[in-house]
Amino acid sequence: MSTDQYHEPPQELSEEVRTFARMCASLSEEADAIGWYEQRIAVEKDKVARAIMIDSLGEEYKHFSMELEFLLRAKPKWRAIAQGILFQDGDIVKHGEEAEEAAG
Repeated sequence: MSTDQYHEPPQELSEEVRTFARMCASLSEEADAIGWYEQRIAVEKDKVARAIMIDSLGEEYKHFSMELEFLLRAKPKWRAIAQGILFQDGDIVKHGEEAEEAAG
């Protein structure tokens, strides 16, 4: 079993913690894929290839969002902080500080 996603011995971690770690790894991989597609799309000259990449990018957005939602449901404090930051107009850092303080 690969353990490069764990910082502690996997056999000592609960199934819940291992699932959470897997989802964190998946979220990170989706973020990487989004960045890669953005770069490829920016330089691709072929219209058909570019359209396929744009379609694939949409799938990465969907996967990232689903994985994030799973993680936020698993960690109520994280969700509370995220709700104070996401989809808000104004100063992102200020919202972050306020949301963290409110979440305790």
